[in-house]
Amino acid sequence: MIRDTENIQKNTLKDNFSSISISIQSSKKKFLTYGEQDKFAYLLIKAIATLVIILLLGMILMLVNAAMPAIKEFGISYALTDNWNPVEDEFGALPFIFGTLITSALAILIAAPISIAVALFINEILPTKIAKTISLFVEMIAAIPSIVFGLWGIFYLGPFVKDILTPFLKDNFGYLPFFQGASFGIGILTAAIILAIMITPTITSICREVLKTVPKIQKEAALALGATRFEMIKIALLKPSFSGLMGGVVLGLGRALGETMAVAMVIGNSPTITASLFSPAATMASVIANEYAEADSDLHLSALCYIGLLLFLITFIINGLARAIVWKKQRSGRSRS
Repeated sequence: MIRDTENIQKNTLKDNFSSISISIQSSKKKFLTYGEQDKFAYLLIKAIATLVIILLLGMILMLVNAAMPAIKEFGISYALTDNWNPVEDEFGALPFIFGTLITSALAILIAAPISIAVALFINEILPTKIAKTISLFVEMIAAIPSIVFGLWGIFYLGPFVKDILTPFLKDNFGYLPFFQGASFGIGILTAAIILAIMITPTITSICREVLKTVPKIQKEAALALGATRFEMIKIALLKPSFSGLMGGVVLGLGRALGETMAVAMVIGNSPTITASLFSPAATMASVIANEYAEADSDLHLSALCYIGLLLFLITFIINGLARAIVWKKQRSGRSRS
């Protein structure tokens, strides 16, 4: 009796499996073949990539259309004029181009070496468990909203720059024009420091991933040949990873160029050009954020859109230059090998 029951159960299971396999096979027949799936995926990715390009071109056309009155009124001299007076309808973007470039350049000078050093420290020096914890904290900084960075800059970083950093720089480097003049804690230096803090997690994360791609055997070979740890990092890690590290730095620079709220809160928003890093200034993104809602004439709105168009252009030029450096480095590396 028991054997009969077991046989019945086995037959039932076989029937179930066979029915499931038949249904799977029949369902497979209904879907696309492998070749058709590949073709569908290719067309889908191609359509998405084309859509991105169309969106980019659409944004450029929109900016050109909105900026056309200012382009007709001021022409190319708009980018070379330092007069900004909305009351008299006199506009020039040079102070904002200067503010954007100087704060972004200072931020990259501060953030790039620190970010690469942090990436090396986490990947090569720290034990794995501690490295995971530290990297988590570093990446969490990137999730902090820029408005919070701005508030922190006003209440803590600004007073620190005014009371501690400025006296130190004046005492030791006061003979340079960059560290002369009065400091109120709000200005180019404060904006550059806050930008450097904001872009450090981005650059660090990318550099860590780039350094991880270096084969372990390459590092061990350098050490086996008698290199110290510093020499191993220099020869076996940094040199082959130059292109990837540059890519991370460029992405950080792209964020620094377009950062708005935190910079607008600590830079002082004054359309002036000065050599002193303690002076207030304004960036292209900050002037758009501050004045777009209050612009009371069509020419003022168009001038702000013209600044947006120039910011687009500057971003493309800087990214193109960085890409050219990477290509040149890759080409020279291939020719040596």
